Amino acid sequence: MSQAKFEDYINSNRISEVECLVADMSGTARGKILPPKKFLKGIKSQGLRVPEEVFTLTINGRFVSDTDAVSDSAIDIYMQPDVDTIRLVPWYTEPTAQVICDAYHLDDKPVTISPRSVLRRVLQLYKDKGWKPIVAPELEFYLVKKNIDPDYPLDPAVGRSGRKEAGGQAYGIDAANDFDPIVEDIYDWCEAQELDVDTLSHESGPAQLEINFNHGDPLELADQVFLFKRTVRQAALKHDVYATFMAKPHENEPGSSMHIHQSVLDARTGKNIFADRDGKPSKQFLNHIGGLQRYLAAALPLFAPNVNSYRRLVPESDAPTNVHWAVDNRTVSLRVPSSDPANLRVENRVAGADSNPYLAFAASLACGYLGMTEKIKPSEPVTGSAYRYAHTLPISLDEALDKLAYTKALRNILGDQFCEAYNDVKYQEMQHFRRTISAWEREYLLLNV
Repeated sequence: MSQAKFEDYINSNRISEVECLVADMSGTARGKILPPKKFLKGIKSQGLRVPEEVFTLTINGRFVSDTDAVSDSAIDIYMQPDVDTIRLVPWYTEPTAQVICDAYHLDDKPVTISPRSVLRRVLQLYKDKGWKPIVAPELEFYLVKKNIDPDYPLDPAVGRSGRKEAGGQAYGIDAANDFDPIVEDIYDWCEAQELDVDTLSHESGPAQLEINFNHGDPLELADQVFLFKRTVRQAALKHDVYATFMAKPHENEPGSSMHIHQSVLDARTGKNIFADRDGKPSKQFLNHIGGLQRYLAAALPLFAPNVNSYRRLVPESDAPTNVHWAVDNRTVSLRVPSSDPANLRVENRVAGADSNPYLAFAASLACGYLGMTEKIKPSEPVTGSAYRYAHTLPISLDEALDKLAYTKALRNILGDQFCEAYNDVKYQEMQHFRRTISAWEREYLLLNV
């Protein structure tokens, strides 16, 4: 049936090329571009092949040299396009389609180290319990001037006013309108791709924007965030600036997050199981928070996946530093927004904008799932600023990866092979980072030591 749907879509839209996409560990789009005939032939014969190693590529584009998570012989896997994800690519002049793929071995078994497969694995656990998780991400990003030389700090992009923002303009209407040409392209291109974006606001940093997504199925929302990042970068490039989802692109400005609102429905009735019949928070809701509290530190490599990510998670910087929770309090990691019982949810404020949406959603839901199945009780909610409490989240990627390595319950849910592959990718990235001499070192050590 999907073959016929693909043929109808390609013919009705006169598609000239098809981009077959998978997200690697960093959330970077990998895959192949094919003419329609080869695409249609490939989906019938396991023909859309890439090496399994595509999921062990580092952020600097290198294959991991030493890992037991993939075969030494660099075996082929095949991409199976998900017909529900085919969309037009609106920034091309030629009619081009893009489609997100699942990855399978040639014996038709899923590639367990694929980020999309990891999220499917977690969602199946919920399904087996008769639960349906719901998420709503909020994604921040900066617009910056083109930066050709990476040794130079980034400068905020200049909007229609012709002047650089002197400082943050949180929720500033005119400040957001300054970038209307880019924002209008983002909205138009999101509409063309049926990406369900909701509101836009200016955030606390100069030329920093946030776009919220409407709530829905975690896999569908992960697909949308994956495509949204491509869309924003392309819209910015059209206007000769960069869009960056780095967690901390500016030294003295707030970082960029991807807050994840999450709740759980009864799959049969569609009712929010986080609220009791009397509208009060249920035991399952509190257990969900308890699981997030217990496992958040071990899951941090998936919320803060890069060495730069930990520059964002520092005190008094609009980002959390511990695992406290509270009602309507933006200093905690786990915020419960004021809402009616049907919309009772918890907002995970730890994830950075640089995180892979498939892995961030999988990790956040996995923590909550463990809380519900292990019946973990949360701490008491805090009042006032949570920054007065100890910094208990890992302060580096090394420390976070160590916690994941020794947290068996979380590894069992995410998959040991995936965790091994992820660790090896991140370890090689850290090794590359450690060989790089920074501007700080040249500034303060060159002539003083």
